Amino acid sequence: MNYVAGNYASPHQHPNEQSGYVISGKYELTVGDKKYELNPGDAYAIPGSQIHSFRVIEGGEVVDVFTPPRKDYL
Repeated sequence: MNYVAGNYASPHQHPNEQSGYVISGKYELTVGDKKYELNPGDAYAIPGSQIHSFRVIEGGEVVDVFTPPRKDYL
């Protein structure tokens, strides 16, 4: 995924487990009521059906993986 500063995914959930690796940029990930700052080299995992949001502080690239794969992203 390529992100631009200011991109935002409002709180949402999906049945897929989501994990990712930050290649570049800076992000704020909120999972439930906890906030995390993500920087290059950081990885994350979000359980399926967990409410989460994602805000881009500095644009960059993130590898996102969904299990099972999200059909709407294919």
